[in-house]
Amino acid sequence: MSTFLLRIGTPDGLLFEGQVQRVVCRGMDGDFAILAGHCNFCTALGMGEAHVVMEDGTRRNAACIGGMLSVMDGTCRLLATTWEWQEEIDLERAKAARKRAEELLAEGGLTEREYRIARAKLQRALVRLNIK
Repeated sequence: MSTFLLRIGTPDGLLFEGQVQRVVCRGMDGDFAILAGHCNFCTALGMGEAHVVMEDGTRRNAACIGGMLSVMDGTCRLLATTWEWQEEIDLERAKAARKRAEELLAEGGLTEREYRIARAKLQRALVRLNIK
């Protein structure tokens, strides 16, 4: 199968650079895939599971929490707010974050802003737990 160059970075730096067969991410309107030969493209990333099919055909799963993805002249650049490979996710930390967010939401009495923040924290924890 054809491959293309994928670069994955976060504000902390470059996490991955190499030839891949496919990258699948959550966009703002649903999941999408990038394959070799994709037209030039730019989109915002949502929060959800992502995966990369490596050059040798193996699949690596990840949690992607927002960002941008662009394809330009055959190179795909993915700049994520947070990108965690499945093997890097701390399961106990994600469970604790889910519990804290659920407790905060159950207590009630939150301002609209506090509610949105708590929901976002819960969603991030659930994405990580679904990857594990």
